[in-house]
Amino acid sequence: MRIFDRFVGRLLISAARLLTGAYANWLGCKPEPRQRLYFANHASHLDFLLLWGMLPPALRHKTRPVAGADYWNASALRRYVIHRVFRGVLVTRGGGAAGSDLLAPLREALAAGDSLIFFPEGTRSPDGEIQAFKSGLYHLAHDYPQVEFVPVLMENLSRVMGKGEFLPVPLICVLSFGTPLALAPDEAKPAFLTRARQALIDLLPAR
Repeated sequence: MRIFDRFVGRLLISAARLLTGAYANWLGCKPEPRQRLYFANHASHLDFLLLWGMLPPALRHKTRPVAGADYWNASALRRYVIHRVFRGVLVTRGGGAAGSDLLAPLREALAAGDSLIFFPEGTRSPDGEIQAFKSGLYHLAHDYPQVEFVPVLMENLSRVMGKGEFLPVPLICVLSFGTPLALAPDEAKPAFLTRARQALIDLLPAR
């Protein structure tokens, strides 16, 4: 069955690439077998599929997208795709039980040696602008210093299939992989989150 799951994954990647003409620019790092957390701007449901698809197969199978449990558990088909094809890490959006650690599924995956695809804005941007980052990125950088935190700017995804849109618009999308970040000694949470967001903005092409 795992062979069929991988076939479905390749089929979805091919369809997404055909629709978007997506390609990767490895500007600040190379696709190497290192444990990483790829953090990117979030504009559409295609985001993690394209980022996942830009990785070489050997890295792809060790990299798991972080996604909202409410959306992906809504139907049997979605549950199959996120669990069997992408091996996704599902999180509860909008808060959980009092005292619960919403990052626990991510911590478990990182402790197991997996890499992650993470969207620190927490939700899709309504207009393509990069929103302020939630605190989760800081806590993970603090607790897992051995993991490389790689910024990935995804261009044009908000125009291909933005929030509230159901029909994709064919456009060429570029995924730019920047230089890995690390939490500096004694760096405060607001400073790190601002620096991480700026790392994405700095990958925007000159206008």
